[in-house]
Amino acid sequence: MPSSAGPSIDKITEGGRVTQVGEGQDADETTPPVMTFGAPTAGEVLAERYELVEHINNDSAGRLVWRGVDVVLRRPVAVVMRYPGGDSATEMLQAAVAASRVIHPNLVGVYDAIDEAERAYVVREWVDGHSLRELVSEGPLDAARATAVGNAVASALAAVHATGMVHGNVHPGTVMISDDGRVVLADARTDGADSQENDVRAVGGLLYFALTGYWPHAEAPLHGATAGHGRAAIPDAVRDANGAAAAPRQVRAGVPAYLDDLTMDLLDADIAPPSSDVLAAELARLDVPEDDYLDTNGPLRFAAETGEEPSPLAAAGGRKVALGIAGLLALALVGLLIGISTLGGGEDEPQKNPVAAPTSSAPVSEEPAAPAVRNLKISAARIIDPDSRDRAEVRDAEKVFDGDKDDGWSTQTYRGASNFGNYKRGMGVWIDLGGEHTIKSVQVNLSDTGASAELLTGTIDQPSTNKGDDEILKAYKKNPIGQPFEAHDGTTMTFNGFDADQKYRYLLFWITDLPPNGSGYKVGVNEITVQGS
Repeated sequence: MPSSAGPSIDKITEGGRVTQVGEGQDADETTPPVMTFGAPTAGEVLAERYELVEHINNDSAGRLVWRGVDVVLRRPVAVVMRYPGGDSATEMLQAAVAASRVIHPNLVGVYDAIDEAERAYVVREWVDGHSLRELVSEGPLDAARATAVGNAVASALAAVHATGMVHGNVHPGTVMISDDGRVVLADARTDGADSQENDVRAVGGLLYFALTGYWPHAEAPLHGATAGHGRAAIPDAVRDANGAAAAPRQVRAGVPAYLDDLTMDLLDADIAPPSSDVLAAELARLDVPEDDYLDTNGPLRFAAETGEEPSPLAAAGGRKVALGIAGLLALALVGLLIGISTLGGGEDEPQKNPVAAPTSSAPVSEEPAAPAVRNLKISAARIIDPDSRDRAEVRDAEKVFDGDKDDGWSTQTYRGASNFGNYKRGMGVWIDLGGEHTIKSVQVNLSDTGASAELLTGTIDQPSTNKGDDEILKAYKKNPIGQPFEAHDGTTMTFNGFDADQKYRYLLFWITDLPPNGSGYKVGVNEITVQGS
């Protein structure tokens, strides 16, 4: 996973065939898709660009999922087709357009959306790997891998939610784990039937499913994610006489108490969930050992707690008065969970003093609250152009932090090649935060889709000359931060995954490839927003 923080999903995929899910569950093989004319065939080329190679499956909404190839860029793609197009495909196409504007390493890239009336189709990134649903069908994941999946999905949702949008389709069929360990979320919806809060609660469902192999939302399905037929169905959670889902620790031995509490609090309708960025930060900081302490063959039971190492979030487990998500919500303003109240000795009543007893004679003292996450003030900005000939493009840098997302700094138009016409190594925007800060995320709004860029940092400031810019670039190139974007198809880049213990003052948004614009290649940086404390 690209983030430098949090648990890793390395080696989560082992063997098995390469698969590709569509927008949701696979449909029953006996249910044909609705078509108004002949079915597509292998070898057919859509929009004079996307060649269909192999029919993979149909999803629960009757859409056909094909493996294809972009004959222009020579890269594999997934093609999700719907019959007919027109009004019936509006939601699918609108969702694709919205998703294309949010770029994040844990979101599947959307390349194209086309309506041909008789049919409509979305072209997106092809992921060699398995859906979470397929992966868990071979057996539940250990705590470290389940946490890594939850962290990746929460991080992706944080990028979506930062734009004010909702994903609305988070379930085991839309979470993909590639063969190289990358976790990506696919197939957002825009029908208005969901909310950011439900997106966050769905992460609790994913954690539950990853840890147990059961889905806790059968009574309130997430867009067909549970109820189904044939191979589309996911087993419902084990429930008590009142219909309440059993906690993961009651289903499977050895699930850590703090992860059990976090999962169940996310699913509890009486406990307000945290924001997606706070949840991502919490999951990222959990240091879950990759041990074989989870019993994959243990009996289903409603049992007492098993012996295990203490939780890093609390001195004792249990949910009678668990404050896991309540604590997260209370600390949403500070962006970091600093503690969860522990239970008393009895099972029915909490301690009057919720602070765990000290383990030594040292006095108990409260940990100071972390500073609130906010938009950091950019004190200065300038254009870095080490290979310029006339310094004509270094003006208007102040427009990248003036609050106007419709106007900013722009490169000139380059012809011949996207890498600045082979004239330059690139160009960038250097910003000064005026002092050292902890960074939560950096969001860059661009004028056009299709650029490539990365985020760098350093400690030196040089004069605005070719020589000074060259020294900054060489020094900062040694320190890439956030997730790199080698290529993308959206107008908003969101960098996150920063080290919570590291502080930064100078940042460099470095552009390496330009998107096509008219007769050449050009891009504008309209606004840069830095969040942190």
